[in-house]
Amino acid sequence: MVEFLSLLFSNVFLLGITFIVCLFLLDFVRSRNNGSNFPAGPKGLPFLGNILQIDFRNPAGTFYQLRKEFGNVFSLQYFWKKMVVLNGYEVMKETLINRSEEIADRPEFPIYEKLGFAGETKGLVLARYGSSWKEQRRFTLTTLRNFGMGKKSLEERVTEEAQFLCSEFKSQKDQFNPQFFINNAVANVICSIAFGDRFEYDDAKFQRLLRLFDAALKAESGILAQIMNEIPFLAKIPWLIDHVIQPEYELIEFLKEIISEHQKTWNPNNIRDFIDAYLVEMEKVKEDPSSSFNEANLLMTTHDLFGAGSETTSTTLRWALLYMILYPNVQSKVQEEIDQVIGSERQPTMGDVLQMPYTNAVIHEVQRCGDIIPLALPHMTYRDMEIKGYCIPKGTTVITNLSSVLKDQELWEKPFQFYPKHFLDENGKFVKREAFIPFSAGRRACLGEQLARMELFLFFTTFLQQLTFEIPSDQPRPSEDPFYALTQSPHPYNIRVVARV
Repeated sequence: MVEFLSLLFSNVFLLGITFIVCLFLLDFVRSRNNGSNFPAGPKGLPFLGNILQIDFRNPAGTFYQLRKEFGNVFSLQYFWKKMVVLNGYEVMKETLINRSEEIADRPEFPIYEKLGFAGETKGLVLARYGSSWKEQRRFTLTTLRNFGMGKKSLEERVTEEAQFLCSEFKSQKDQFNPQFFINNAVANVICSIAFGDRFEYDDAKFQRLLRLFDAALKAESGILAQIMNEIPFLAKIPWLIDHVIQPEYELIEFLKEIISEHQKTWNPNNIRDFIDAYLVEMEKVKEDPSSSFNEANLLMTTHDLFGAGSETTSTTLRWALLYMILYPNVQSKVQEEIDQVIGSERQPTMGDVLQMPYTNAVIHEVQRCGDIIPLALPHMTYRDMEIKGYCIPKGTTVITNLSSVLKDQELWEKPFQFYPKHFLDENGKFVKREAFIPFSAGRRACLGEQLARMELFLFFTTFLQQLTFEIPSDQPRPSEDPFYALTQSPHPYNIRVVARV
């Protein structure tokens, strides 16, 4: 019996050693299968790669240090997955603009496959590059561009919401955190586009929608979700994947209900909103089995329109108010320009932009310094490509470090400070800077860029036309340090508003 146990133990030990050796050999092979001309990067640990070397609370800071050692194009390894990080304006211009199709694909995100949106049927943001994505993006851009088809134009919708938000600010008798109100207002703009109408800020249905989007964003940007995307078999564990995407389940059901209501009441001769416009397109191609216009894509495109069109804009406006209370002299100069160009009687319009160089410069500097999406969403090479002499194989995940451009020390006079003069010449005229790419660039540039620009200008000028923002007297000076969780936002802060006479 003793001999049997000893033999069993020896065999198990031998099998264990063999298994570990095989894993190390597999890791060795996988970590070197990209060719000799693949970008260099920091040496990683077996199996884990460089995961433990990245500060996930400030990944752009980690990349800033790695860039010093490995240059503007370097590689990282997350578990067994190799990826390439691009830095600097010249590299970004070459890839995102001059070679945009070669980097237009998206990697797979296993956590979303459980929702039934695998393959090309993934809406806009996460969809693989191909005919479906091209159809969906073209339709969405055209629909947003032509949104004068309802009762109100797009600009009128934004202006109306800006007025509602200012009224809410004025109703606050004491200091308050503006985040809740800004989130409501920006989300309402998307609601009016997608669903046909806005909600009152205390509407229970509206608040449930916002809570679900917020919960989904937090869960899917967390470390567990990121690990599951890098180790796909973890996403096959039912209880684990359900835990991560439970908010998405509820959100999808919520959107399905709204779409179902539209399907019962829509009229092709009276298009009320984006969903109606999409249903018209579905009706046109219902006999074409190859068309990408179907209910699954309607659901995901509506989801993407709402998610992408609210979080980044509301975060930017929060940065804008923070900078105004931290730099009251800048706030005063913006108000002076508003008084001269717009006055106090009429509402701001997009036609005012060209006459307001200082205000325009401040808004651009908020976006640059706030650095809302420092790493953008990951790209994937659509075919083999060469970047600065390095060979990047097809199917390689590529991270575009937008922060390295927006805060490049060679391109900006004061890259780590809030400095509106970055966008003004010596005569005080607005200057457009090539390195200003907060919306990314190329084929995967933010499709809501024009809407976001409109919202930022109209909300911001309406704020400062009617109100002055201050740090509450009993509060310390808020920090400018960002909080990173996929997007980069300011830490919570309170403000006090004073109505302008």
